Amino acid sequence: MSVANQIEQKLTSLLHPVALEVEDESHKHKGHAGAREGGETHFRVTITAEAFRGQSRVACHRLVTSALGELIGNPIHALSITARAPDQP
Repeated sequence: MSVANQIEQKLTSLLHPVALEVEDESHKHKGHAGAREGGETHFRVTITAEAFRGQSRVACHRLVTSALGELIGNPIHALSITARAPDQP
């Protein structure tokens, strides 16, 4: 299973998002630290879930990284997160 699919699966099962987009941006980081042949190291996640309502940006990011657990660090080298509650700009 690809890393992107693992990210989607973990976030879906733990945070029940109403919207989720996972983008592999590894191709933009070729030759940079943490990049590996074949990619799947640098990701952008945009997620909308009720779990983020009333939470600070830091708390939302902690929920996402906690949900991803052992994927952080290896194989995920870098993760950009946009997390919001439904109806939040």
